[in-house]
Amino acid sequence: MGSNSDYNSFTFNNPLDPEEFKRQGHMIVDFLADYYYNIGNYPVLSQVEPGYLQKKLPSYAPFGSEPIETILQDMKKHIIPGITHWQSPNFFAFFPSSGSIAGFMGEMLSTGLNTVGFNWLSSPAATELETTVMDWLGQELRLPKEFLFAGHGGGVMLGTTCEAILATLVAARDRMLNLVGRDNIGKLVVYGSDQTHCAVQKAAHIAGFDPNNFRAIKTSRSNSFSLLPQSLLKTIQKDLHNGLVPCYLCVTVGTTSTTAIDPVGALCHVAKNYGMWIHVDAAYAGSACICPEFRHLMDGVEDADSFSLNAHKWFLTNLDCCCLWVKDPNSLIKSLSTNPWYLHNNASESKQVVDYKDWQITLSRRFRALKVWLVLRSYGVSNLRNFLRSHVEMAKSFEEMVKLDKRFEIVVPRNLAMVCFRLIPSVVHGGDANEINRKLLDSMNESGRVYMSHAMVDGMFVIRCAIGATLTQQEHVIMAWKIVQEHANTILNKTAISA
Repeated sequence: MGSNSDYNSFTFNNPLDPEEFKRQGHMIVDFLADYYYNIGNYPVLSQVEPGYLQKKLPSYAPFGSEPIETILQDMKKHIIPGITHWQSPNFFAFFPSSGSIAGFMGEMLSTGLNTVGFNWLSSPAATELETTVMDWLGQELRLPKEFLFAGHGGGVMLGTTCEAILATLVAARDRMLNLVGRDNIGKLVVYGSDQTHCAVQKAAHIAGFDPNNFRAIKTSRSNSFSLLPQSLLKTIQKDLHNGLVPCYLCVTVGTTSTTAIDPVGALCHVAKNYGMWIHVDAAYAGSACICPEFRHLMDGVEDADSFSLNAHKWFLTNLDCCCLWVKDPNSLIKSLSTNPWYLHNNASESKQVVDYKDWQITLSRRFRALKVWLVLRSYGVSNLRNFLRSHVEMAKSFEEMVKLDKRFEIVVPRNLAMVCFRLIPSVVHGGDANEINRKLLDSMNESGRVYMSHAMVDGMFVIRCAIGATLTQQEHVIMAWKIVQEHANTILNKTAISA
């Protein structure tokens, strides 16, 4: 313990002093504005080595206070070098995490108010804005009315798709066990494809499904890695023959590896004959479906039980925000509700309000609706559509540049704003095509000038160029392709010399 003199010398101002909040707030905004001015000059992929930060920071937390000026100096000196810059215009890896002024301001408001909106009473505006905005967005997606509060369904804002899948899996599990008996949980089967996000398998494990009862149904390049209805039907029939119980199907609109589009309507037609819960995961591609020309990607969603997208991927909403709609909110509520005495209140007992604690895994929750509300109001649907379209047009141009270079191939037809490509085996001079493409990607990324990621599909190492960063313009896309070509020239020349 510190001495009395230590205590007496320690000055601690009110942590929420309004004037100091203004002063530091202006400094943080200026710091971030400067960061965005210069973001294109940073290496996109952090160049630090593992453990770098421990060597630069003290071994113990400070006993006394430090000024924000000193902290920001350390932020610039030590933290920024260890950041992979997801907002860089040269970031083309994974899927985008698009931010915006409106999204940031919504996050600032949410953080500043610091509400804990687990039920309606804890912050009525937080709940009612969320129900309103979820219906707004559902209408723009042309979701069937059954998914909206206006049609006795409803939506909830969670952190990530992982949470949405776990919540719906638990609801599906309990709905099926009510029919077949609680002792039969070991017979329940979860279905997806070998392109379905790993979150589904993880959620099934957490929810108590037998790990042997997860079906990653094989897809192929000949069908652009989409899950075929006949493959699903064949797998279901085999499970039924073995005494198992089909329970849950995850249909993906825009898979992580290649942006494959599963045929929603046809898969729903198969699955609903067996009483399965059907979830449509449109984490990436769902945002684009506010554009009329892309809405067909989710055709058939009327036969699903739930639908989700990540607004923090491609909807200018800063991390985190996953939007989940369900036709039957009571299915979630029955599985996820808790009602301890200390949360009893007249509003909840009236059954006239939404208590979002019963729609999610956690109790506490953030005021995420402010972000989407500000995004929708600040930009409007028309501008949001044009923002999405601009990235699709950039991806088309990148795809055309790839096609013009006969050393490369487009691995799968482009969907939306991601292009999957690779050096073709015939140009690697007898070398391993996958290894050469891996070296190409590593070389590009280590340069710091661009950052792309990869996938392994049908035994092929594929380079993914996902266009969607808010600051990306056509000039950055053109430069990205030039960088690909430069590094391909170097690697292929080395390969030819060593052959």
